[in-house]
Amino acid sequence: MAGGRAASPRRPLTLAEVEPGSENERLGVARDSMLCNPRILKAELGKPQRNCYTLPGFDFSYGMHTHRTDGGVPEAIGHWNTVKPRTSLLQKMPRDFITMNRGALKAGYTTAHEFNLYYKAKDIRLKDDKPSRFKKCPPEVPADFTYGITARPSTPFFDLLQHRYKELWMEQQRALTAAQRVQEKKKNKVRETRTTFLRKHPLPAKKESFWHLPQFEKVGPHLSTFPDRDAHKKASSASH
Repeated sequence: MAGGRAASPRRPLTLAEVEPGSENERLGVARDSMLCNPRILKAELGKPQRNCYTLPGFDFSYGMHTHRTDGGVPEAIGHWNTVKPRTSLLQKMPRDFITMNRGALKAGYTTAHEFNLYYKAKDIRLKDDKPSRFKKCPPEVPADFTYGITARPSTPFFDLLQHRYKELWMEQQRALTAAQRVQEKKKNKVRETRTTFLRKHPLPAKKESFWHLPQFEKVGPHLSTFPDRDAHKKASSASH
C-alpha cells in the first residue's frame, strides 16, 4: 500500500517493461517465459511482488455462469419455490429364509418340495431396521408450532457494572486458599506423644501434706497453756 490506497494487481513482467540496469535485465537470448518463472524472477525494489501466472483481462468475470433465469428479485418476492417432501419409498425387502425355515421345521416339513410350498404360502420378508432420513416423511407438526430456539436470558448489566462476578470469584479463591492451608496443616502435623501432650497440658501440682495416724486426724487439743486467746495469737505470730 502507498499513500493509503491498495496497490493494483501487477501482471507478469514482460521484456518490454524490463529497463536496462534493473534487477531482471537479461543478457543474450531472452524470452518472456524467463520472466514468468518465480524461481528466476527477482523482486523489484520498492514495488510489490509480481504475479507469474497469466490472468484474463479486466473485463473477465470470475465464477460460474448460471444459464437458468429464475425471474430475479420480483419472482423471489412474489412466489415461494419450495421443495416438496419425498414420500416414503416402498422397497420390497428380501425374504427372511431363517424365519421361514424355522417355521417349516416346526410344521413338520422335511423335503425341498414341501419347503417351496411353505415359502409360497407364507412369504415372510426381512424388516427394514436401518434408519434412513431420506425414506422418512417429514414429521407432522401443529399449525401454531414456532420454529427456532428460545431466547437466552437477558444479560445482568447491574452485576457487570458492580463487578459482582469479580467478587464471587475472589470469594471462591479465598475459600479455596483456606481449604488448601487446612490440608497443608493436616499433612505437616506431627503426631503427639505423651511427652508433648504433658508439655502443653501439665498435671496440677499436688498439695504437700505430712503423714498422720488416722486416729489422730480430727482430734482437737485437750490442754491449753496460754492464759487467753490473745496471748496464743501473739506467740504464733512471733514464731512465724
